[in-house]
Amino acid sequence: MKVNDRHVSFYYENDNDYGRIEIDPKKTALLIIDMQHVFITRPVIENPTEAQKAEAERWEQFYEAIDTTVVPNNKRLLDYFRAHGMDVMFAKIQCRQKSGRERSLDQKATGYNELLLAPGDPLADIVPELEPLPDEIVFTKTTDSALTGTNLRLTLFNMGIDTVVVTGVLTDQCVSGTVRSLADESFKVWLIEDACRASTEKIQENELEILNNIYCHVITTDELLEALK
Repeated sequence: MKVNDRHVSFYYENDNDYGRIEIDPKKTALLIIDMQHVFITRPVIENPTEAQKAEAERWEQFYEAIDTTVVPNNKRLLDYFRAHGMDVMFAKIQCRQKSGRERSLDQKATGYNELLLAPGDPLADIVPELEPLPDEIVFTKTTDSALTGTNLRLTLFNMGIDTVVVTGVLTDQCVSGTVRSLADESFKVWLIEDACRASTEKIQENELEILNNIYCHVITTDELLEALK
């Protein structure tokens, strides 16, 4: 079933089974993934080298999208869910040991994915604009999927949640892993395309096309809020 004609993969090009965006607020939770300083705050480098300047320029389009679109739309969703008494949850990456020995293999890889956020590291904090309230659950993980490395599945089950609205970063990594895991556990998943982001627009579009109509339905912030009215 499709709910729109965006991000349609080869598998669904000829699918004419259309449905509506139908969401039961009492059985729905918002899950915000990895909106942490380490991922979405521009790093400050004193006296950068030419190579560091070039790398910063390469990533600027990502940070621009985060600042102008992704964070504001997450804030809109947070405000709505909170104002209407709907459940809000967060997932973030952080180790429980300084050594990071408990990290999954993908977070021990070399290069970009090599990630060690020790206890107390401020880079692991969720950005202030989206800071969790005291009674909102934060799942701490050392995996890509928020379901694999935490008790998220059991928590959703115990709270009577069968539908999850997913936002955050990175679309092709932790967001995708979580969406797929949720779908495998038979949760209904709505991925908000303008409240999540991959490193580039090309990767973003590719991943949304892969996930849409199979593991989730991809919709916009406006479409979700309109459906919840």
